[in-house]
Amino acid sequence: MNTSLLQTAAERHLPAALDLLRRLVAINSFTANAAGVDAVARLTAEAFAPLGFTAEFVPCVIPGSGHHLFLTHRGNGGDPVLLITHSDTVFPPEEEQRNDFKWDERPDEGRIYGPGTVDIKGGTALIWLILHILRDCAPEAFAQTHWLVAANAAEEVTGDDFGLATAERCAGKARAVLVFEGGPVDERGWHIVTSRKGRSTWQLKAEGKAAHAGSKHHDGVNAIDALARVLPEIAALTDATQKRTVNIGHIHGGTVVNRVPHEARAEWECRAVEPTALQQADDFFASLSGTAANGAKLTAERTGHTAAWPGSIESEALFHVWHEAADAMNLTAVSVPRGGLSDANHLWQLAPTLDGLGPDGGNAHCSERAADGSKLPEFVKPATFVPKAVLNALALLKLVSH
Repeated sequence: MNTSLLQTAAERHLPAALDLLRRLVAINSFTANAAGVDAVARLTAEAFAPLGFTAEFVPCVIPGSGHHLFLTHRGNGGDPVLLITHSDTVFPPEEEQRNDFKWDERPDEGRIYGPGTVDIKGGTALIWLILHILRDCAPEAFAQTHWLVAANAAEEVTGDDFGLATAERCAGKARAVLVFEGGPVDERGWHIVTSRKGRSTWQLKAEGKAAHAGSKHHDGVNAIDALARVLPEIAALTDATQKRTVNIGHIHGGTVVNRVPHEARAEWECRAVEPTALQQADDFFASLSGTAANGAKLTAERTGHTAAWPGSIESEALFHVWHEAADAMNLTAVSVPRGGLSDANHLWQLAPTLDGLGPDGGNAHCSERAADGSKLPEFVKPATFVPKAVLNALALLKLVSH
């Protein structure tokens, strides 16, 4: 396929793709805002309908959340190519209103600001753009391929509900799993994610005995002291050689300083690429339950778990297809690991998997303080849409032609 034809088609459809992105960003779809998440899903379904995709809305099992969206173009059948995005974002409505987070084009910066622009509404718009390119430039390949666009209603919270629903709709097998989270571009090239860390979350409770801190100090059992003795051991499991990190993120205990604290609690997460490294840490955390040196009772509980996507020979082979496509465009594609979680953690066992296929941007999950004291939400770089769309379309053509 002549890349110039794909380029021309991408440039022709780019204004409509960015307009779709603008309309998606205008809808607050914080995970707990079920009405907003569903509004994003309906708008997405409407946008893909002219391409021949039929929509299915599936309730998410997480209380208070919206519906997962599955868009199907069956083609000639067979295992589907999964194109993965999500409808929810991390910004509550009140945060958007307080900081005036909204669509904000800044051509002089080469950025478009707005909640969800890169994570992941920009990915949704890019999928739309890619499929339009393929329909225009390779209509037979597009028409014959079984496509399944799947949008998670609650990707920003831990859970395997969406993964199970997606697996059910492709009978446990796919041709490829392609996740359109943001894909950075730097001096090394265009990043494509080929593995992600797994994560476990833990809570450790300490139960001591309250007492007057002055006259009855010796009768008390300090719960905070019990935690303080153990926390350095927990933090010490961060190990660069095992690509494992531990982050103690929350500590709470006691009431007032003239009372021996009878209870305390610490919460942390552990991440690792290799499942064995994560399991070793989990085994240690579980062993913390028991009696502390000062007599307090310790209870360790794992509160969440997401398996790692450790990468595979098959995913590296799939990356090679994208690497060749980039080479044909005089670009460089770089295989990279990523520490954050995504739907790839739940879907990689269905088929060879790639992630980070969306546009480049920044400030995902956060907002940065601007020079004037205001806050800027996440942003996307619109100049990356066309090359990333062409790259993905070129690789997909090779994938579906074999």
